Amino acid sequence: MDLHQGDCVQLNSGDDLFQVIGVDDDHDRCWLRRWPLLPKGSPVFEVPLQQIVLMHK
Repeated sequence: MDLHQGDCVQLNSGDDLFQVIGVDDDHDRCWLRRWPLLPKGSPVFEVPLQQIVLMHK
């Protein structure tokens, strides 16, 4: 998967939009936060790359 910091993605399990914060290709993981940001900030969380659906640009 051609995934880069700043990309917008969805998870296989829903329609919410997330921004990619970081990618670890060696371990097939990435870090996301909800997009757009919540007023008090959006927590960052880790997911396997297999759960990501890349949005078309």
